[in-house]
Amino acid sequence: TSDSFLKCFHNNLLDIEVDPRPYGTHSFQRGGCQFLYKVCRWDFRDICDWGGWAENFDNPGTIFKYLLSWNDNPREQREHYLNPNRPRKDPCHACGRTCHCA
Repeated sequence: TSDSFLKCFHNNLLDIEVDPRPYGTHSFQRGGCQFLYKVCRWDFRDICDWGGWAENFDNPGTIFKYLLSWNDNPREQREHYLNPNRPRKDPCHACGRTCHCA
């Protein structure tokens, strides 16, 4: 459960002498969503179902809160979005492709 995970996480922080009080599970929810989307390539509906959000997909804002944030580091420069000659990306660690959509 979420509570048992949090207890173990807090104990791990105590083991390395870090005060666990400021830490919760929310960052793991964000990281989990981002991992499922970027690495596992889940679609938004599956992530919403996994997270228990927007069963009818009537409020997609919730999922985007978890996928995008002001402190994210964009991987693509804005001027390259529609540039067919933009530099190639690093190979995908899952499939090895280097296409722009990877």
